[in-house]
Amino acid sequence: MSNMNRKQILGAITATTLLSTTSMAMASPQGLYSADELMDANVYLQNDDNNVIGEVEDILLDDNMQVAALVVESDDSMGLDENQYVVETGKFTLETEQGDDLDALEYRIHLDMDVSEFEQQPNYTTDWWQDTRKSAAAAWDETKNTAASAWQDTRQATANALTTAGNAISGAANDTEQEMAEETQ
Repeated sequence: MSNMNRKQILGAITATTLLSTTSMAMASPQGLYSADELMDANVYLQNDDNNVIGEVEDILLDDNMQVAALVVESDDSMGLDENQYVVETGKFTLETEQGDDLDALEYRIHLDMDVSEFEQQPNYTTDWWQDTRKSAAAAWDETKNTAASAWQDTRQATANALTTAGNAISGAANDTEQEMAEETQ
């Protein structure tokens, strides 16, 4: 796959997921977002629009092609080492600057945390990747099993309720027939 095709595909996926991810709030939705421009976007801490603490290194998507997290590479500012941190959706917002001009389009990412909370985010490593993939797969399996079990329980409860209702109707019909037979005698 060519580099241009990858960017086009990633751009389309990111545009779709950014639109459907409610925690990526913006003052005014733009309707279309560029993954290419989101990559390397400056990242700022909560309530600090002046100090860049890093930039977006990667965009992590889940099985539904929704933005699950951003990988933020910190810089040497504010005493941070150059590490890569995973910041989950819901812990940041996206701001568009100069959204009318494609050549001047820029994004700013604002984290909903201070520097100490940022440093507590997981490091983006191979171990983190493998553990997260396994956890996500296990959660999906558990969800499927729980849903299947809930379906079986619901089906059994419905069958029992229908049987009970049928028996009650049958019993009432028998009682009515018996009363009518007694009255005619």
